[in-house]
Amino acid sequence: MSCSLGSGWVLPCKDGVGGINALYFIDYGTITPAYDVTNTNVLTDIGTVTAYKFDIKSASNLIQTQTSSADSGTTFVDQIITAILQRLNHATDEQLKLMAFGRNHIVVEYKTGESVLVGINFGASLESSVADGGTAMGDLNGYTLTINAQERLAANFLEGAVVGDPFSGLTGAGVVTVVLGTAIAPA
Repeated sequence: MSCSLGSGWVLPCKDGVGGINALYFIDYGTITPAYDVTNTNVLTDIGTVTAYKFDIKSASNLIQTQTSSADSGTTFVDQIITAILQRLNHATDEQLKLMAFGRNHIVVEYKTGESVLVGINFGASLESSVADGGTAMGDLNGYTLTINAQERLAANFLEGAVVGDPFSGLTGAGVVTVVLGTAIAPA
């Protein structure tokens, strides 16, 4: 493997936005990734899977930190998702329990339309889930999740992802079935 750089970086236009639209949880070990032949950081297929969609409205993010050690000769990427889910309810409690017991692959759909797959090889684990009923009338009544994955490389982009459908540009034969959540009725 060559360790030489292959290109530089040009300052982009200022048309980007921050934040996450949704998270799609896929059972660990069910994906079969296929990579673009010229850009191996782009996935063209993830196989036939079921993805459970969690809409995200509040301040949530994915931070990827690459750590490289000259002493040990290792490099890895820590992938940390912080997600806020609004409204406490028993159905979400049950799903969070299942997330804590297992691990998942997670597609992060950014508000820009790009999407990435977190935990591609080793899965992602729900490290903490804080249920907060709030104190004041305008406080969060919901959950703050911290999900962690450690991988050899940064999360792979999904080919042709668009806002609202991160799987629309995948060109492989796999089929992604998206399961939507149930809306919580107003009190």
